[in-house]
Amino acid sequence: MNSNAVDSAITSRMSVRAFLDRAVPRELLEQILAVASRAPSGTNCQPWKVYVLQGASRRALIEQVCAAHDAARSNPALMADHVEEYDYYPQKWVSPYIERRRENGWGLYGLLDIGKGDKDKMHAQHQANYRFFDAPVGLMFTVDKVMGRGSLVDYGCFLQSIMVSARGHGLHTCPQAAWNGFSKIILPHVGAGPAEMLVCGMALGYADDAALINTFHTPREPLHTFTHWLE
Repeated sequence: MNSNAVDSAITSRMSVRAFLDRAVPRELLEQILAVASRAPSGTNCQPWKVYVLQGASRRALIEQVCAAHDAARSNPALMADHVEEYDYYPQKWVSPYIERRRENGWGLYGLLDIGKGDKDKMHAQHQANYRFFDAPVGLMFTVDKVMGRGSLVDYGCFLQSIMVSARGHGLHTCPQAAWNGFSKIILPHVGAGPAEMLVCGMALGYADDAALINTFHTPREPLHTFTHWLE
């Protein structure tokens, strides 16, 4: 095994927010998902279920969710119909997480010259999520509601495996919790059953290296801040 190649795939992974209009062959998608299925899960439950959107199905979902997003901007009360099925983020932000979140938001919006009060630009940038950042492939991930919270740990391993495998093939991704609030639109569209819960979405494709937004790289905490050595 080439450890340098594995490390490179992990460290070069980033949340890409601008993609080329370049198709990804189905055979390659199948290979990536098959490799990712080797991710560990408690008692080998393998709780993941994946919906791959391309072509007309992708465009139709984008149209529906963007319309709902626009409508909610005009009438915020409509967001009551679009509630996440699980809390991805905390109800109340505390230190040090709030500082990291702000650093991320300020860094990205600053790069794009989006000021704090520029609601039009903020809305447009947020809506880019619901266009999969123009990636040709959109992925939706669900889990059976009967499963426990541990299945979300399993899912993290699975999602990371997809992203790392994609990097190994020259592709990029962006995992997206932004879709979660629109599960009432997404789940019927992809044909999910009533027992399924939306975990997140993901954009996948070839990065547009010329896009300014793809020069944004999030910082990471140094090892000593999160590691405790016990002897």
